[in-house]
Amino acid sequence: MNMTIIGLIAGMALGFAGYFGGFGAFLLVAALGAVGFVAGRFLEGDLEPGEFFRTRGERRR
Repeated sequence: MNMTIIGLIAGMALGFAGYFGGFGAFLLVAALGAVGFVAGRFLEGDLEPGEFFRTRGERRR
């Protein structure tokens, strides 16, 4: 699936959640979608766990 179709599906899911469940459901679906996105990137190997837990003093050069 290309990114256009995935974006369309995500937009439709958020639209349905907002219409039928109200703003709270919209926020819940958006938050769970973000968690799923990060988990998927992590499982694909695009993200490393250390990227989330680095301290402020550490910087990449």
